[in-house]
Amino acid sequence: MFATLRPASFQPLPILIFFLLSLNSVQAQSDPIAAEASSDTITSETATSQGGSSDEAAIIEGENLFKANCRACHAIDQKLVGPALGGVYERQDMDWIKAFVKNSQAVIASGDNYAVALFEEYNQTVMTSFNFSDTEIESIIAYIKHETENAVSADASEAGVPGAPAQAAEQQPGTFLTAVVIGLVVVLVLILVVLFLIINLLTKFLQQREGLDEADRAIIDQKFALSKIVKQPAFVGIVAFIFGIFVLKSVIDGLYQVGVQQGYAPKQPIAFSHKLHAGQFEIDCNYCHTGVRKSKSANIPSANICMNCHGQILTESPEIQKIYAAIENNRPIEWVRVHNLPDLAYFNHAQHVAVGDQECQTCHGEIQEMEVVEQFAPLTMGWCINCHKETNVNTKGNAYYDNLVELHTQHSNQPLKVEDIGGLECAKCHY
Repeated sequence: MFATLRPASFQPLPILIFFLLSLNSVQAQSDPIAAEASSDTITSETATSQGGSSDEAAIIEGENLFKANCRACHAIDQKLVGPALGGVYERQDMDWIKAFVKNSQAVIASGDNYAVALFEEYNQTVMTSFNFSDTEIESIIAYIKHETENAVSADASEAGVPGAPAQAAEQQPGTFLTAVVIGLVVVLVLILVVLFLIINLLTKFLQQREGLDEADRAIIDQKFALSKIVKQPAFVGIVAFIFGIFVLKSVIDGLYQVGVQQGYAPKQPIAFSHKLHAGQFEIDCNYCHTGVRKSKSANIPSANICMNCHGQILTESPEIQKIYAAIENNRPIEWVRVHNLPDLAYFNHAQHVAVGDQECQTCHGEIQEMEVVEQFAPLTMGWCINCHKETNVNTKGNAYYDNLVELHTQHSNQPLKVEDIGGLECAKCHY
């Protein structure tokens, strides 16, 4: 079944690492394999040399390759779609790993016991040859070794990672009007309290005064009647004024919310949890949304990407069966778009993510904690403008900005912001 469903663009690296990390389990289950190539024969010095370079640049490169290609199905210290990657460099020598990465089918065809056993164990799934260089493979292994040996410190550092960048606050007109209305109500209440105190003092003074005629005495001695006050034109005018202010505020708030879908969380055709995939399993957003760093759109993942993992895991799930049905019927999954910008607005993901170095959470919120994706930000013009006013431009190491920074420092002691390089020009977003 999997041979039929596997797409032409099948990603090789998750299955590659799945194979490599399963070497120990295959070894334990197959005595002939263990007899021929036992991992116990590898000394600690040899394992260290196979761990790839200890150079920091190589580890960083390996981390980038790992997160972009491997983390969708694997973690260092726990089993996800495939086994944990910790210690993979101790299970086979580096030459074998490189050969398997570059052409796994050739290794299987050669009769290698490990390769053949893995091929049989995983339903004869053929891994597409991956065109990694020796240096890239070594850097991935170096990163895995570094993470394995520094698991405790890595956990401590992850606990202290700050959250998503703070959102730029957008002051809505309704906020200002609410403050005005509350202020007016407080002032009117104070005026009424003062008037009541004055009337009370005057009444007591007049009651103690002698020589008043019967008509004046009747006015002074009359009881408080709420019905008479309610019928007074002044009272009716004040109530009408306050009511009108609230109605005006509601109308203006409503007008400013036209087209704003903040909090919109439509039901999708397949139940997909970002909290599970991006949160618990830490799958990089770029793995599924492949265009986020190189195109205007982030791209909605195709069923092919889903099958990279779900060709092997949870295959009987009713939700996964919907993916199989879409592939078998050659029909795309009709995902419901969550974030909608008007046609008059232009937004480029690559410009903001690759160049502007913005995290997904800046606009989409804590997406890794959402069971159902909802629109986190208002995505209004004012919200975008505030962001451009408050976001610093990362000019470090980029000669393109040298002249701009020099000119900017002549007139301001503030960091260069997006608005200083044309971020508020109308044609940037409206064309």
